[in-house]
This record gives sequence, structure tokens and C-alpha cells, in this order.
Amino acid sequence: MESLVAALLLGVITGLRTFTALAVLWLVRHPGPFAYLLGGAAIFEYAFDLYPKVPSRTSPGGLTGRLFAGAFCGWAVTATAGSPPSAGALLGASGALIGAYGGLTARRRAASLISAVPAALLEDVIAIAGAVAIVLNLT
Repeated sequence: MESLVAALLLGVITGLRTFTALAVLWLVRHPGPFAYLLGGAAIFEYAFDLYPKVPSRTSPGGLTGRLFAGAFCGWAVTATAGSPPSAGALLGASGALIGAYGGLTARRRAASLISAVPAALLEDVIAIAGAVAIVLNLT
């Protein structure tokens, strides 16, 4: 998979779940303490997301975190592949915006059909499977 496409797609995953793409990328490519810390953060995020009073992913804090995480994923993927890291960062951040707003719309629709918790769990599975598929296609 071309690194620029991967940067955009990992950004979309980051828009769904801030730490999932980062955790998968580091667990596959750089296993070690930092990767395990990111994995723990992703697990914490899955649990935290189930609480109804959690701020929206499109709130200023949530969206800013997703933009930075998406940009970092894009930068990391393109820097190691020889593509321009600035383009990867821009695509990763753009993907995070797409994932945040698109994911919120999809989750609201899913919640109206299957209720909130199953919709959240479905989104978790999609984020994890997507991140794993993208990262494994990079190697």
C-alpha cells in the first residue's frame, strides 16, 4: 500500500479512536515499552468511550488530539517509506477530520438502530481491524 494512502487511512482510523492507529503502528513496527503504553491508552479509550458523559470527539479537545495523532501517524508512515513526511502529516490530519465527523454520523445512526453500547463496540472493532489491515499491508 502506498504510504500516502496509508497516512490518510490511518488518519481516518485516528478520527474514530485517537490511540488505535498509533498503538497498532507501534506494536507492529516498534514493539517495546512505548508501544505497550500506547496499547494501554487505546484500551483505556475503549472503556472510557462507553460512558455517556464523555465529551464528543468533535469537541475542541477531542478533535485537537485526533488531529495531532493523525498527523503523527501520517508523518511516521511516510517518513519511513521515503515519501514527504509533511504530506503524510497533512493527509493524516485530514483523515482524522474525516474519521471524526464521519464516524460520529455513522455511530449516531448505528446507535439509533442497535443502541449506544453495541454501536460503540462495533466502532471499536472497525477501528482495530482497519488499523491492523492498513499497518500489515505496509510491511
